[in-house]
Amino acid sequence: MKGMRKYIYLLLMGSVVFATLFLYLGYRHFHGPGPLAEDRAYYLEPGQGLIRTAWQLDQQGYIDGQNIFKLGVKFSGFERGLQAGEFLIPAGASMQDIMMILSSGKVIQHRLTIVEGWTSWQVADYLNGIDNLTEPITELPREGTILPETYLYTKNTSRHDIIRRMQMRQLDLLDDIWDKRAPDLPFLSVDEALTLASIVEKETAIEQERAHIAGVFVNRLRKNMRLQTDPTVIYGIDRKGFLDRPISRADLKADNPYNTYRIKGLPPTPIAHPGRASIEAVLQPQKTEDLYFVANGDGGHAFARSLREHLQNVRKWRKIEKDK
Repeated sequence: MKGMRKYIYLLLMGSVVFATLFLYLGYRHFHGPGPLAEDRAYYLEPGQGLIRTAWQLDQQGYIDGQNIFKLGVKFSGFERGLQAGEFLIPAGASMQDIMMILSSGKVIQHRLTIVEGWTSWQVADYLNGIDNLTEPITELPREGTILPETYLYTKNTSRHDIIRRMQMRQLDLLDDIWDKRAPDLPFLSVDEALTLASIVEKETAIEQERAHIAGVFVNRLRKNMRLQTDPTVIYGIDRKGFLDRPISRADLKADNPYNTYRIKGLPPTPIAHPGRASIEAVLQPQKTEDLYFVANGDGGHAFARSLREHLQNVRKWRKIEKDK
């Protein structure tokens, strides 16, 4: 009987030692450096549980022991704390490090940039080409309604949500600057202002010229002169906003609502998405007597008050084109 008690005692002590050793080795494994050789992103899907997460991490080489990871997460009280999203896992991250990263909510932020002057077709084509966004755009957003900027987003964000954010950014901008506009502008609505801003955007990429060009167009509208701007003609031909050929005389004579060589006033809609600078330029145009402008060969424009002066500038520009 005495020997049996001793045997049981030794057996229990052995079990305790084994359990202690197991916990010690498991603890070291859980906290020790992991197998990842370089920084990598890991995406935890919404609704994904601990078992699947541990299996994926093990299969994809982030950890080398899914059972240890599961036990460590459970004992640490983070079983329901892991969050969905895309996370950056650094090289050599321990299982504990990964647990803390996946429960932090600090997901990877991606960037996309909408270029000032892009049309809705170009915006949709660009967004549809980004692989880590969802829900393809099949119906173009209304022209001129989004604000071109750089936007942050997370993996698997809906493209439609991105569009809505861009539209809200433009509304926020207009709320901020509309009431500060110059008095007596020759347009009454935000839509008309955006239409003119889109034309200014397509006419120049030079920051310092925008308010001047806006001033020229404002003067022409006040005098009931045709705007006679090529970008509107191009948009009337192709809503993508660009042609693979020069504008022809027939194009300038064509009867369409965007041909500002034929119609007076503004076209019916914007012809692109104007940036902040062009919108501000239209709402605070430069005070000028100029009525004309043409390219000057240096990337900018030569401005003129009279038709005679303008025709002289046109001849200079044509000579530059011919010499090229």
